[in-house]
Amino acid sequence: MTVILVDYQHRDLMPFTPSQTCKAVAFVALLFVTSVSPVQGQAISKYIVTDQFGYLPASQKIAVIRDPQTGFDAGESFAPGASYALVDKTTNTPVFTANATAWNGGAEDASSGDKVWWFDFSSVTAPGTYYVLDVSNDVRSYEFVINDNVYKEALKHAVRAFYYQRCGFEKKAEHAGAAWADGASHMKPLQDKNARQYNKASDASTEVDVSGGWYDAGDYNKYTNWTANYVIDFMHAYQDVPGAWSDDYSLPESGNKIPDLLDEAKWGVDHLVRLQKSNGSVLSIVGESHASPPSSATGPSVYGTPSTSATLNTAAALALASKVYGGRGMKEYANKLKEKAVKAWDWATANPKVVFKNNDEASGTSDLGAGQQETDDYGRLVFRVRAACYLFEITGETKYRDYVDAHYAEIHLVAWSFAYPFETASQEVLLYYTKLPGATASVVNKIKDTYKAAMNGDENFTAFYGAKDPYGAHIKDYTWGSNSTKASMGLMYADMITYGIDASKNDDARKAAEGFIHYLHGTNPLSMLYLSNMNAYGGDNSVNEFYHSWFANGSAKWDRVGTSTYGPAPGFLTGGPNPSYDRDNCCATNSCGDANAVCNSESLVPPKGQPSQKSYKDFNTSWPLNSWSVTENSGGYQINYIRLLSRFVPANNDCSGTPNGAASPDACQQCAGGTTGIEPSTDESQCNAVTALEDDERLASVEVAPNPTTGVFTLYTMRAGKYDLRIVNALGNEVLKETHMGNATVDMQQQPPGVYVVRIGTWAVKKLVKI
Repeated sequence: MTVILVDYQHRDLMPFTPSQTCKAVAFVALLFVTSVSPVQGQAISKYIVTDQFGYLPASQKIAVIRDPQTGFDAGESFAPGASYALVDKTTNTPVFTANATAWNGGAEDASSGDKVWWFDFSSVTAPGTYYVLDVSNDVRSYEFVINDNVYKEALKHAVRAFYYQRCGFEKKAEHAGAAWADGASHMKPLQDKNARQYNKASDASTEVDVSGGWYDAGDYNKYTNWTANYVIDFMHAYQDVPGAWSDDYSLPESGNKIPDLLDEAKWGVDHLVRLQKSNGSVLSIVGESHASPPSSATGPSVYGTPSTSATLNTAAALALASKVYGGRGMKEYANKLKEKAVKAWDWATANPKVVFKNNDEASGTSDLGAGQQETDDYGRLVFRVRAACYLFEITGETKYRDYVDAHYAEIHLVAWSFAYPFETASQEVLLYYTKLPGATASVVNKIKDTYKAAMNGDENFTAFYGAKDPYGAHIKDYTWGSNSTKASMGLMYADMITYGIDASKNDDARKAAEGFIHYLHGTNPLSMLYLSNMNAYGGDNSVNEFYHSWFANGSAKWDRVGTSTYGPAPGFLTGGPNPSYDRDNCCATNSCGDANAVCNSESLVPPKGQPSQKSYKDFNTSWPLNSWSVTENSGGYQINYIRLLSRFVPANNDCSGTPNGAASPDACQQCAGGTTGIEPSTDESQCNAVTALEDDERLASVEVAPNPTTGVFTLYTMRAGKYDLRIVNALGNEVLKETHMGNATVDMQQQPPGVYVVRIGTWAVKKLVKI
């Protein structure tokens, strides 16, 4: 017999006529005596869209049912059935049924060109694998998971995307996978180790080591302003949820007792350090040659001269990195970064408007880089306020606080009383200032009050409460990089919680922020998971190709999933729907030369001529079809997504037992940092007999927390090296076996409540209660 859980929460929204009541009773009776047909017998419908990874147990969970009205799929139609069921894949039985509710009274949504219905199954919280079934039409959604760790794998691969973008670093098969292994790029003569100034290619005296850093996007160039932005966001990502980051992302640095997020960020920090000259100024850009794979690029590397903006942004990045790495016990490194940050500030103060425009014919820099990294006077103001904020935190010098106090009101958030996703960086630095000890109270109050009021605006909470977007992720403007805009908008809501703006809206802010995650994971008109090649990691309809110099159009190995041998590497967030997309103008005048035939080589509808949310095509054809304005990745897009998603990954207790704490075993294997009051050590030679844990009793010490657990717990051990972890149930059956090193997060949500025995190697046994 199948038990049906009826959601009474929305019964007032679905009044039944006597006839409907009879049909509903008959339907329920039928479900009690029959089972849902086998999964393989039900077609997956692109008209039932969900988050393809899934949902957290306590989250709002809404499947969107869509009937196309406008756009490339206007000739299609889908009429929702009378009832929808959430089906447990394991038992193949429904656990919840309800009617789908029409969005906005059945009106068409202009941003998507769809009529939409919602199937709300938020009341289901039990961990498991599910799908949404349209009972009458006998079609279903993709499968998805409900559990606390549903986004853990996606977050791991999103961070690893930066690893694939490392410039000058060999990607060995053991870390990159055999499919994307490659030698260190741009390390040949006259490349990164001895790059020359862009306009002095024959002058050996201009050679500088500009190695490290990341390919910025689908191009391999390295833009200092943007690299600094990524570093800052990496640091914030760690500070937001220190307990969310583990040391097991299969990076070369994994297992070094430093969260892999910070290991990856350090690759960018060290690059910025190399770009700084002895006078404190910082080079603005490194132009790289391109080829597939990256290691085959042979052209010279050239750099642009220092600029005020690059120097200020580097000052900010190094100052914040000094704070974070210093907190991990890397004091010598942190002090070096602090010194360089101060030096950069001093140079920028003495040289307040040194400009360097790359790829600019008037400036004599044509073909140096692609995107324009230089900013304007307002941009330099933002960078200076940001640098002052972080320098005040690490130095305590009032001159930096005074600069923030004197200029914060010029930042658009305060000047306009307006918050929007195109200026999240400038908004956040003001919010960050509000949490600093010693910050001026009146300034703190003004910033928080302004942000609170701004978030209540028409395009923010008002749009959320009014369900302005039927797909649950409203942004006003869809432009190049709309997926990044979506992530930024989600972060704006999440920052309401992080910075304590209005506790009464924390639940709503969380729901609003999650909506943007669900959109990026497939709850959109294209049922597209906007991460690349994720089918092996919980995705179903993920990006197959995107504009990138490595994963180039026509590449036999890396062009497209299912066509090329491998397709692109997993985890890259693509640009997103762009209603302003067009092919190059040369196509209209038949003046593209040898590329004229490319102009009409494939359909461009979509992305052209579509409602905003449908202005996307899964393609990577470069010039003259210019797919980069739709599908190209970017470090900026990537880090916005990482930061947003990390807010919804469980923050574990640290080794001291502090929830979402920053303490961890140091080089001497003692629990240090965070709230322990113990200074972390990074030098094993300084460990004494006690802190080195040579005592057998301490080596064998193990704790599990929380205990009792609802399914996910952390095992804390001071013992070094790998060990086998086994969990045995009350019947003596082994239900889980894993191999770990050091502290480990263990997921046993699929196991029923009861008493279990946890065996750690051959040296410890613990009792665990699952409730």
